[in-house]
Amino acid sequence: MTPTPQALLTYSEGTLLRAGRPHQVLAGTLHYFRVHPDQWHDRLERLAAMGLNTVDTYIAWNFHERRTGEHRFDGWQDIERFVRTAQRTGLDVIVRPGPYICAEWDNGGLPAWLTDRPGMRPRSSYAPYLEEVARWFDVLIPRIAGLQAARGGPVVAVQVENEYGSYGDDHAYMRWVHDALAGRGITELLYTADGPTELMLDGGSLPGVLATATLGSRADQAARLLRTRRSGEPFLCAEFWNGWFDHWGEKHHTRSVGSAAAALDEILAKGGSVSLYPAHGGTNFGLWAGANHAGGALQPTVTSYDSDAPIAEHGAPTPKFHAFRDRLLAATGAAERELPRSRPLLAPRSLPLTRGAGLLPALEAVSDTVASPHPLSFGQLGQSSGLVLYRAHPVLPRGASELTVTGLHDRAQVFVDGAAVGVLERETASLTVEGAGRAVRLELLVENQGRINYGPLLGQGKGILGGVRVERRLVHHWTMRSLPLDEWTADDLARATAAVGEAAPVGETAPVGGTAPVGKAASGFATAQFDAEGSGDTFLAFPGSGKGFVWINDFLLGRYWNIGPQTTLYVPAPLVTPGVNRLTLLELEGLGDHVELRTGPELGPPEEYIETFS
Repeated sequence: MTPTPQALLTYSEGTLLRAGRPHQVLAGTLHYFRVHPDQWHDRLERLAAMGLNTVDTYIAWNFHERRTGEHRFDGWQDIERFVRTAQRTGLDVIVRPGPYICAEWDNGGLPAWLTDRPGMRPRSSYAPYLEEVARWFDVLIPRIAGLQAARGGPVVAVQVENEYGSYGDDHAYMRWVHDALAGRGITELLYTADGPTELMLDGGSLPGVLATATLGSRADQAARLLRTRRSGEPFLCAEFWNGWFDHWGEKHHTRSVGSAAAALDEILAKGGSVSLYPAHGGTNFGLWAGANHAGGALQPTVTSYDSDAPIAEHGAPTPKFHAFRDRLLAATGAAERELPRSRPLLAPRSLPLTRGAGLLPALEAVSDTVASPHPLSFGQLGQSSGLVLYRAHPVLPRGASELTVTGLHDRAQVFVDGAAVGVLERETASLTVEGAGRAVRLELLVENQGRINYGPLLGQGKGILGGVRVERRLVHHWTMRSLPLDEWTADDLARATAAVGEAAPVGETAPVGGTAPVGKAASGFATAQFDAEGSGDTFLAFPGSGKGFVWINDFLLGRYWNIGPQTTLYVPAPLVTPGVNRLTLLELEGLGDHVELRTGPELGPPEEYIETFS
């Protein structure tokens, strides 16, 4: 009988051990799905240069299985390549496979096809949910097991679920996840991570499994609480929030070097282990940014995940990097490691926009319609993200009527006979429309602004989940046009941009909505080009434009929105090709006449964020 391999990380009498010797895990979070694969090595080298000995990463289920049964582990999804790259850098690896990860990631990492199923109850012992997690773990976990330290790899620990005590108290589910990991070959250290309160620890920890804390400050209090509950276990801060993320329309959150360094000192002084969250945040490319909710309103997360981390979104070391390095090297006595050279930046320039197709005609050119007596949700259309264009032909009474949408998720631009009449942004929202006693073409362009990633509304659907009324009368017989922007091919993008007539420079008259000509404020598609002698990082700005999406060379970079705080989008060098590069904008509100390449990020006026850390 083959003995079970010994875990590399163990603990005894409150001390964490690595191969039997006292050890501090000095980790930093870096999500492979937020960093271009060609930059993985560079960013991992920067983590090591800060004095860290470990990298931790979540695994985003929906990033690997966008459609049920279709798994990807190549290219950007090659998690094994990422882990091996970390090993070559000299780092241990902690893997956090969920299945739920939060991470300000769309739907907390759960696939939309799963949570959109009627009656689905995620993160619980609900049998249909466990069946899907089991199928996913059957594919994923053997890959992670093969990378464990006991098999010559760098994986030294695996997390069981993620901050479950902030969500529920189904201990049978937590034990099931633990056993599912162990039963598929995980023999290294297993642990849970929760906020440092009795409520959260009661819900998320498991007897006999190392309990760790996630926090931004007051490490002493967290350590004392854990000791009263788990004598003999070492103190491990599984997430130290040295910065914070941003929502559209809110402030840009920062944390001062002094505040973050003092909190790190507190952890290290206790001999505690720590993971900086994040060490390098990266970018929510495409439509992967998640959302939160408060007071009945959605709070969509911005495209940048810089999070005021010690290693900035574009890889630059910050003052926080140098302050942390001093403390981490002092804790270990390790020699300072050289930083990789900075990547070149493209020269700044202004790029005139050339107008393509108007908004509604362009969107009509890309996909076919589905008909239904009632509006269908994204889930019913088999769509996870992007836009859906809803159309019906109700009779509007003479004069003013109230148009009401119930179950709206998340934002609808309303058009009557091709003319924009308003924007709705709440679950139940109304506006006044004018009628003449005849049928009109009513269109609602509904945007999924990111699926909720945290809290009791996790898994909430998108689109129109209720109905549309003119006064008290329901509107029936709809056609829906699916527009999954992040799945568009180069051909889809070409069809959309060429949908209407000849292109014209922005500022000249051009059709919008299929009706009256407008000028500079038109919505729809536009393009710009720039030449690059070689690849290099750049930052894209949209002066004068409102809200939309931008592609570079057919890659969907992400969302932009003039409500801020973020005003530039990071363009990593691997997305820039030598020679001509093409930018494509889908503007929902009103185009400016140019875009700009800039030499640095503009994430909003800094405002120190205190609430989470006090």
